[in-house]
Amino acid sequence: MSDGAISQDEIDALLSGVAIDGLNSSGHVGNGPVFHFDIKALQQLADDLRPKLEENINKYTSAQFVVEAPVVESAERDKVLAKLPEVVVGVVADYNDGVKGNHLYLISPEFALKIYQLVRSEDTSDVDDMVLSVVSEFVATHISSQITQIDSVGKIPGLSYATPQGINESKAMIMFPQGEFVLTSYPLTLDGEAYTLWECLGGEAAEPISKALNGEDDSTAVLTPVDLNSTSAPNPMQNMGGMQQPMMGQPQMNMGMGMGMQQPMMGQPMMQQQMGMPNMGMNMGMNMGMNVPNVQQLQYPNLQPGMTPAEQGNISLIMDVFMEMTVELGRTQKSIKEILGMGEGTIIELEKLAGEPVDILVNHKAIAKGEVVVIDENFGVRITEILSPIERVNELN
Repeated sequence: MSDGAISQDEIDALLSGVAIDGLNSSGHVGNGPVFHFDIKALQQLADDLRPKLEENINKYTSAQFVVEAPVVESAERDKVLAKLPEVVVGVVADYNDGVKGNHLYLISPEFALKIYQLVRSEDTSDVDDMVLSVVSEFVATHISSQITQIDSVGKIPGLSYATPQGINESKAMIMFPQGEFVLTSYPLTLDGEAYTLWECLGGEAAEPISKALNGEDDSTAVLTPVDLNSTSAPNPMQNMGGMQQPMMGQPQMNMGMGMGMQQPMMGQPMMQQQMGMPNMGMNMGMNMGMNVPNVQQLQYPNLQPGMTPAEQGNISLIMDVFMEMTVELGRTQKSIKEILGMGEGTIIELEKLAGEPVDILVNHKAIAKGEVVVIDENFGVRITEILSPIERVNELN
């Protein structure tokens, strides 16, 4: 630019976190990260998810949405911006375990308000925090179905996502995945009105997911334990014995030391030779190199808490006993005056931070931590951590 001014494309690039150096000669974003993902496999995933998406949104809204055939394509930021309205409602739910990568859902404000009106049975014209919360819950339901579908085809251990965060921004302010990514468009209709749910999946997540869907394995090395008792295993004692084997005709200085005998004086004939045992030193040296000691593999004690057979028999008697399991979102303390002053619409601030794992309790005792998910139309919790015995004791204090 000869006049030194910044173009609109460069402004948009800066707002979306793309360096100006990443703009090509035409002023568009280029030279981003290069990923290799299979669009065909991801298209099949979207096709399989289409009926589940329709089921989820209809249960969530008690409406009769129709989800048409989704379209999966490779895209970059400019291509997606051309499809979006000027202002969009988004839900950021990045994959953070199993695979890591950007994961973003976008809808129009009209679609967000429609979902809110159907769920809450009340009208509103502003996309506020309540609307974003309702939309985020719906998206979380869809992502849970997506993970279930991925696991049914190609296993990705521990696949999970961050707590969904709703946003309401100008499309130029949206933080799209860097470089080339996967765009899935789900067309929906309700009472003649058309809507679209756009899903943006970063290439760093799309690549391993598509490989898993194709049954590919990214593992590059397998560690094989060595059996110390195996005759094929290398034995360091053989090298030691070879090094100590004496040369014929040489004074047996090293052998004398190795056998616990006194070192002969320089210039004196060897004691073994005078005693009529000229080959004893060599034989002993060769035996030290060839006779491999029986190395026993170390047996470590079991440090994990276990039960004796008698204890296992006793616990089987109570396997059918039901115990109360609760999920604790958070706690706080309020004075009696504050409690008496509460009414409809009062917001109670909890001590637990947003996005922090919730506590899972059995008979009011913490045993694990997890994250809240939505399964169909019910809340659920995915266990992310089992507390150790020491942690459980600390929770009681």
